[in-house]
Amino acid sequence: MNFVEELKWRGMVHDMMPGTEEQLQKEMTTAYVGIDPTADSLHIGHLVSVMILRHFQRCGHKPIALVGGATGMIGDPSGKSAERNLLNEETLRHNQECIKRQLSKFLDFDSDAPNAAELVNNYDWMKDFRFLDFAREIGKHITVNYMMAKDSVKRRLNGEARDGLSFTEFTYQLLQGYDYLHLYETKNCKLQMGGSDQWGNITTGAELIRRKLGKEAFALTCPLITKADGGKFGKTESGNVWLDPRYTSPYKFYQFWLNVSDEDAEKYIKIFTFIPREEIENLIAEHKAAPHLRILQKRLAKEVTVMVHSEADYNAAVEASGILFGNATADTLHKIDEATLLAVFEGVPQFEVSRDLLAEGVKAVDLFAEHSKIFASKGEMRKLVQGGGVSVNKEKLEAFDKLITTGDLLNGKYLLVQRGKKNYYLLIVK
Repeated sequence: MNFVEELKWRGMVHDMMPGTEEQLQKEMTTAYVGIDPTADSLHIGHLVSVMILRHFQRCGHKPIALVGGATGMIGDPSGKSAERNLLNEETLRHNQECIKRQLSKFLDFDSDAPNAAELVNNYDWMKDFRFLDFAREIGKHITVNYMMAKDSVKRRLNGEARDGLSFTEFTYQLLQGYDYLHLYETKNCKLQMGGSDQWGNITTGAELIRRKLGKEAFALTCPLITKADGGKFGKTESGNVWLDPRYTSPYKFYQFWLNVSDEDAEKYIKIFTFIPREEIENLIAEHKAAPHLRILQKRLAKEVTVMVHSEADYNAAVEASGILFGNATADTLHKIDEATLLAVFEGVPQFEVSRDLLAEGVKAVDLFAEHSKIFASKGEMRKLVQGGGVSVNKEKLEAFDKLITTGDLLNGKYLLVQRGKKNYYLLIVK
């Protein structure tokens, strides 16, 4: 498989240095992508770089994931309007281990293949590098004029940031450039890849290698992923969409992909899956013929959820999705875990009642009309129950005075009440 051709049809190439494609066709090449270790999980904004590394390995080349421990202590000004919080070494090491576990789902680190992936941390080679040595050995090769010409620096100096650009951040491109030089010398790494906002930093590294070693190094960037409506990709009202289920449940993760627009689905299915070109083109044609079936969104959500989580998590997310739309059974509801239950019913009206109330059993009509405000009156509830319009935990309530006990609770804590087809209420028993 030709790596550059594969990325191009998927819409994953933004800039590329001359000679890059020829280098990749000539020999197995080592390339790296830098990953910011400011959290102990990657989010879907990182996923593009991870997909590029995986494509790279699938095409027979050797990928290196560089965790920016040293640079994470400083903060990269690219695309940012404020300086980042600085992290201590213990936090960085913890984050590095968590990130490697996540990357292991995508990259082969453990085989004895010549193109097995590696994980490195630039803190390991920067921590003992003295400032005077860095200034003498590295700083003299790159002029201030060259550094000032970078867009990321110019934007900050032209008033994008309230506090300007600190010297710490100004030196970032030199530090990243040194990473490339170090990996070139120690790992024969001839290509650096990243998002288009990293072009300035990446080319500084290639320039440093040229000036210091007289050798040629290459660069390739992918476009920054955007949403069709101009919103930031990967951001929801509750923040980033994380790969770690502790921060974003598999259900919410699945829902994110399921709910993208038609235009975005057509773009994302090329970037975030490994489905072959012909199959994707067929899926797009099917989708355009019947957009209401959301064929692209469903396939995209399945592929990415299985890849990041598992087939079981995907199946559970699909089952949980059915609960809201009326086609799920009581069995399905009893099977889902508490985190998924709360994610599914986030935003529905919630009422708290005392556990003591259910210890001896309480009539449904008293519980739902008196002890919570699901129904405005007992009379209203009676009528709806008689008309078959009330369900508790997805089972039709046959008698308005049925006794509800703690034995009816989901996860020992919740009751799901449904009025009609679309109105849900969650009772939380404390």
